[in-house]
Amino acid sequence: MPSLKALLSVALDLTTSLAAEDRYRRLLEAVRHVVPCDAACLMRYDDGVLVPLAAHGLTPEALGRTFCARAHPRLDLLCHAEAPVRFPPDTDLPDPFDGLLASDATALAHVHACLGCPLRVEGALIGLLTADALDPRAFDGVDAGTLSWLGALAGAAVRTSQLIDALEHSAERLGLVAEDLRQAAERERGAGLLGTSPAMQKLRDEIALVGPSDLTVLITGETGVGKELVARAVHAASRRRGEPLLHVNCAALPESVAESELFGHVRGAFTGAEQNRPGKLEVADGGTLFLDEIGELPPSIQPKLLRALQEGEVQRVGADRSLRVDVRIVAATNRDIEKEVAEGRFRADLFHRLNVYRVAVPPLRERRSDIPLLAGHFCDAARARLGVGPVRLTQAARELLTGGPWPGNVRELENTLFRMVLQASRGVPRGAPVVLEPAHLGGSFAAAAPPQAQAAEGDGGEAPPAAGATLHERVDAYQRDLIQEAVAQHDGNWAAAARSLGMHRSNLHHLAKRLGLR
Repeated sequence: MPSLKALLSVALDLTTSLAAEDRYRRLLEAVRHVVPCDAACLMRYDDGVLVPLAAHGLTPEALGRTFCARAHPRLDLLCHAEAPVRFPPDTDLPDPFDGLLASDATALAHVHACLGCPLRVEGALIGLLTADALDPRAFDGVDAGTLSWLGALAGAAVRTSQLIDALEHSAERLGLVAEDLRQAAERERGAGLLGTSPAMQKLRDEIALVGPSDLTVLITGETGVGKELVARAVHAASRRRGEPLLHVNCAALPESVAESELFGHVRGAFTGAEQNRPGKLEVADGGTLFLDEIGELPPSIQPKLLRALQEGEVQRVGADRSLRVDVRIVAATNRDIEKEVAEGRFRADLFHRLNVYRVAVPPLRERRSDIPLLAGHFCDAARARLGVGPVRLTQAARELLTGGPWPGNVRELENTLFRMVLQASRGVPRGAPVVLEPAHLGGSFAAAAPPQAQAAEGDGGEAPPAAGATLHERVDAYQRDLIQEAVAQHDGNWAAAARSLGMHRSNLHHLAKRLGLR
């Protein structure tokens, strides 16, 4: 009966969430109940080498050693055996643990009882289980069948632990890889909000305020202003930043699949639903769901989304029960959403549920002073993607870009810079500087641009100090102008700007921050 209980405990441990060390320790405890031994050792087989995983009755240094099977006749015999082996007490084969017995270092050199079980899974050797007793007759009463069961369960325990360790290692590695890929993707997409203009500083302040609040955010702005980047910044500033940020483009959702995409479906809910599938609201549980172009959401889906937002529950298509979800919603639109509501194309109650906190992204024409910084960033991105040498803007091209109309905003500026770099690189030797001239912009752009960059109120630049300004205010304004000019001349490269001003880069950053430029 004690043997059966011990075997049962080993079997139950296979289904328990235990650390490998705990599983091995409990396994050896079961071995001691079945086999009356003074020492026992569980070892992993690795290409001819046996590595101790757990031991009882052996000195601490035993676990720090490895045993080459060929160098130890008893271990070599066990590795080639198909069933448990009992060694004769007076065998001439040396015991591999001689000198390692905790109670008596030399005891195993004399006559003693010894047995071992090869641990095999699907015929492959994965380890050994050995036991030694000072009493030569200690194992006479141990049933051979019990030893076979013990060996099988021990092999399963070792294999289970190996699989769990491998899965944990793989999951950790994939998690790190996924995080690296996410960071790389954000860098490639220009995840940071670039710009030092007052309009951009105000936008950053809004994000810093609403980000940690967990309120629903509605981002508005023209096409190409960077609403997705703002959504990412809101998520990064929130307490959910360690959880996923999922993106749904409502404008690309056909009405026939919109409900399934957002809420999921169960198998057989409609033709083609061959398996259960969670929707984006369910997958984003604990994180943030970004509903881009929310104004394009099909009218039939709007009341269902409203219910999900009000109740915090989603119901898969074809399911008979709801699931609770904890999702923060960030929505964006380039439409005049109030006009859409007034004309009946968008539900008023859904609008009010989404419009908890409004973040308006300024168009590029209201932050013209940021254009040189953005141009420098896109020139560098074009250099890396197109594989050309350093990209430089002439002063004339920079002024033309700064004065452009930019109806497509930052996205249009990015496309324009990439097109200019491609045009300017024609015939340029590989690795040589690529210089962007006004001619690379094209005649239509030059004709549409005003004759000079505007310095009006909508310019986004700093206003000159008032006539009654103090000396300190005038000095700040002068420093601010110098820094903006230096950064613009070096295509947004702050390190180069610092060198041209004769300053250390960190000092320039501190000064720019004090002056409200960063």
